[in-house]
Amino acid sequence: MAEIGIDPYQGFAAAVLASLRGEQLSVAPEDLQTFAIDQGPVTDFHEPAAVVWAESVADVQAVVRAAAAHNVPLVTRGAGTGVSGGAHATAGSVVLNLTRMNTILEINAADEIARVEPGVINGDLNQALAELGLMFAPDPASYKISTIGGNIATNAGGLRCAKYGVTRDAVLALDVVLADGTLIHTGHRTFKGVAGYDLTSLFVGSEGTLGVVVGATVRLKYLPTIVRTLAVFFPDVQTAAAGVLALGSARVQPCILELLDGPSLQELDFRNGSDLASRGTALLLIQFDGLAAAQEEALAIAAVEELGGTASREDPAEAQRLVDLRRNNRGLDVDAVNRVGEDVAVPRSQLVHYISALEEMARRHGVDLNVIAHAGDGNLHPTFSVPGMDAISVASLNAALDDSIAKALELGGTITGEHGIGQYKLRWLPLEQSEQVLEIQRSIKDMFDPQGILNPGKAIPTA
Repeated sequence: MAEIGIDPYQGFAAAVLASLRGEQLSVAPEDLQTFAIDQGPVTDFHEPAAVVWAESVADVQAVVRAAAAHNVPLVTRGAGTGVSGGAHATAGSVVLNLTRMNTILEINAADEIARVEPGVINGDLNQALAELGLMFAPDPASYKISTIGGNIATNAGGLRCAKYGVTRDAVLALDVVLADGTLIHTGHRTFKGVAGYDLTSLFVGSEGTLGVVVGATVRLKYLPTIVRTLAVFFPDVQTAAAGVLALGSARVQPCILELLDGPSLQELDFRNGSDLASRGTALLLIQFDGLAAAQEEALAIAAVEELGGTASREDPAEAQRLVDLRRNNRGLDVDAVNRVGEDVAVPRSQLVHYISALEEMARRHGVDLNVIAHAGDGNLHPTFSVPGMDAISVASLNAALDDSIAKALELGGTITGEHGIGQYKLRWLPLEQSEQVLEIQRSIKDMFDPQGILNPGKAIPTA
């Protein structure tokens, strides 16, 4: 391992290596480059001064204490699948990598809970749970490689949000290392509990700015024994969006309710050899689970066919293929200068209006648009792109992005449904939250992290 030769990193490295093995700290150029960014747009690129791999809670405490003693910023990361720049290295920072803390500590089927370290992969946890007929419900598109710690940091969502909620709804308790190295435990093993302020929920979605999550107790759900899946194709995306409200009026509760517009179907066909676009101009992918799945499916078919949708009952193999295609739709290309995927949410009653507005602004700015959505909870992922990287094209792209944010807020929505603020969306947060609210959040940050060393420049804007 090479030495970190510039203060304050020399002192930091010496303090860390008093507790960790030499191989747990690297300043190798390939490591610094690999762990400099996540999958979000890069607005301010910096390589970290070093990368440290923690393998235990004690390791995390040692690293945080060393950072506090030498005033070194820490950027905590897992698999790096975030898409808002929440794990981008900042100037002078050290990246604290938690992927080696990947042990499932406990699965208690009777209590319907699991305890895990932050580096446990979402898909690996669910594979272990499936043997017991259980599941961890949050399922971001990156579930095969994203970590539970990263899911917690961003309050990740996924396809099953329509019925089961987001990560915060599944986290009961946390073990957190604070900015001075202190280890605390928040929450409880029970589903209910209202003792004191809800610090667990505060840490969920805080993007590593208040503390380092080193353990989590999560609530589990039963794997459904009956699943029914519908592929419903519509002549246009607005009618497909109207189908979301029609399902609500029919009083059915899908576990998955996803919307894909025509350009998204065409792109999936191009990349996967599928034929979705030949079946319609927009798709609602609807899945029901539980003992009433068949009855809900019948009600749903009646509701969407009344709108002009063409419903197809899919067998389990085809249903899984369609779900996998949908998961892979977001993130086909990492966000770049000429392609950016957004993550806004609007009230479900505004879905039709918002999609129409997106199409209008794409035409007005001369940019391409794909729209996919977790339609069941109004969370949309519009992707704007331009063919070139010249200044005029990029300016048009950014203007469309700004308009899409402004319109979402105008309709009562939010600038991020599940990806977080990170580094990329800081510019838009003051449009949604008042200065008084931002100041309260800064005060919370100052209380938990008075030196400002935990993931600086993320989640909330500085004054």
